[in-house]
Amino acid sequence: MGPLNENATRLLRRILVPHKLIDCKILLEGEYAATLALCLGIGNSKTVDITQATTVLEAVNILSVVQIKDKAPTYVGGRMGRPEKAKKRDMRPAVHVLFPVSLAGGMHRDLLEAAKQGPVFVEMAKRKCPTCKAYTLKVKCSDCGCNTVPESCCPRCGRALKEGGSCPTCKTDAIQYQRQAVNFKEVVGNACKSLGYPAPKILRGVKGLTNKDKTPEIIEKGILRARYDLSVYKDGTIRFDATNAPLTHFTPAEVGVPLDKIRQLGYCSDTHGISLVDPVQVCELKIQDIVIPWRAGDYFIQIAAFIDDLLVRVYKLPPYYNVKKPEDLIGHLVFGLAPHTCACIMGRIIGYTDRNVIYAHPIWHSAKRRDCDGDEDAIMLALDTLLNFSRVYLPAQIGGIMDAPILLIPFVNTKEVQRQAHDFDVDETYPLEFYQKTWDKGEARPVSSIMDVISHRLGTEAQFEGFQYTTPITNINLGNANSAYKEFKSMQEKLNMQLELGSRIDAVDVKRVALKVLTTHLIRDIAGNLRAFSTQSFRCKSCNKKFRRLPLKGKCLFCGGKLTLTVYQGNIEKYLVAAQELVDKYGLPTYYTQRMVLIKEEIASMFDNKKPKQAKLFDFE
Repeated sequence: MGPLNENATRLLRRILVPHKLIDCKILLEGEYAATLALCLGIGNSKTVDITQATTVLEAVNILSVVQIKDKAPTYVGGRMGRPEKAKKRDMRPAVHVLFPVSLAGGMHRDLLEAAKQGPVFVEMAKRKCPTCKAYTLKVKCSDCGCNTVPESCCPRCGRALKEGGSCPTCKTDAIQYQRQAVNFKEVVGNACKSLGYPAPKILRGVKGLTNKDKTPEIIEKGILRARYDLSVYKDGTIRFDATNAPLTHFTPAEVGVPLDKIRQLGYCSDTHGISLVDPVQVCELKIQDIVIPWRAGDYFIQIAAFIDDLLVRVYKLPPYYNVKKPEDLIGHLVFGLAPHTCACIMGRIIGYTDRNVIYAHPIWHSAKRRDCDGDEDAIMLALDTLLNFSRVYLPAQIGGIMDAPILLIPFVNTKEVQRQAHDFDVDETYPLEFYQKTWDKGEARPVSSIMDVISHRLGTEAQFEGFQYTTPITNINLGNANSAYKEFKSMQEKLNMQLELGSRIDAVDVKRVALKVLTTHLIRDIAGNLRAFSTQSFRCKSCNKKFRRLPLKGKCLFCGGKLTLTVYQGNIEKYLVAAQELVDKYGLPTYYTQRMVLIKEEIASMFDNKKPKQAKLFDFE
């Protein structure tokens, strides 16, 4: 115990030493007092001189009778990753069926709205039955059951041509689609009749198809999706997106699965080989098993009901899933797909989490050709992908095959995943030599030879299982369900809280943080939107056609609809106030003050039309 001293208490708080203030005195108790006394050499009769020390750590080692090591000799910088996410994938706007409705469907592209207008002309594949010679929109003839074939024609004169040929008159290549009339009232009515369901309140299609031969989906799929409140992606699949998170071990209690069910999935013993008899025993996760969010399970229940209805009412087959609740999906297969790739990886559902992430083995995440965590990937119910995906639905433009499950990898080969996953250590404890090597501050590659990493196991059975961990945890579902970044609604709130947090941390120079936000984000955003505004195009509100320059008519040349801008003044000015506040509040260099003045002058010159503005009486107060 010692006398109360303001500098002493401030320093104790700064080095995080627990203490109490009692009767104007500072009290340190127990192990905290003993530790501080040892480090400061209190009670040591040896005379020491700390004036030669160049760092605080050196001074402490001179005072102490034992050697004190730096707790954190090396720091690794990092940026905030993508905020957690777990939600269904929707096209914008949402779509029930890949069937064109042109402008007849209104702003919602509603096929039922188009049904009120009589025949509607749309561009679609025209198919012909080779047996009964009837024309149809379907791949299989409704009358004789034969597979239909697309009929090629000249895009200029409409003459029927052979597939792959060219028009002898127009000298243009044949296409497999043409503008044709569709009676939506009849088409939707027949589809509802064949399903035995009434028409939904709304049936969203697309304005036009972008695939090569403009082949649509059957209307029945759209009616069933609308019935189960599902939205289709551009390739015919239904997806759920979620953030990746690595997981190698779990307990049955954590993933909400009974012991008898988890044993049926092959988990008969825990990570130490002891028979699994307790829901809190730790099991090693198999590399193609995944734990998905509960909200994904609820969504998959809707998809499973849609698939079963599709099998029974369209394909005349027995249902497959027959599930009523998310727990019934345990053991069923899914496909995982990373953005900008075209190969999906098969996985198996073995449990659920209330976190907004997909827990899976780092090997499985890496097999999707993505980093092990932080990225956002899609999962799809396996039968939906196998039944409803078709390459013919994919857009014909460059990049159309990306983000599509064109290839399926049923078994993950550890050798074929990213090298980052091979560097994953799987030992139960680190050797003493590892800790000694950390003081040399050398490269990690030479040290890996003394560690148990996956790369050392390649080519053996140990590359798939037998992984251990060094630090146990209480529960994988603990912690915040949502980061604070997602809780704040506006960018201004997020920025203010970031800077407030920085001001409370001694290690952070909040002025430097404000400067980096201003230069790397706000000013670049404002300047970029200024350039975009000056080079923008014009868009038709009705048909969505875009024009590089404003037509002389002042309206759409295709449908006569009203035109609108694609970049607005608000896009440019949305961060202007925030940027100015940073400059003023944190006293940033004069250069940035002048930069903001120039930006404001440029915006004013672009939007101020010099017209007199209406003033209020309150303006003269």
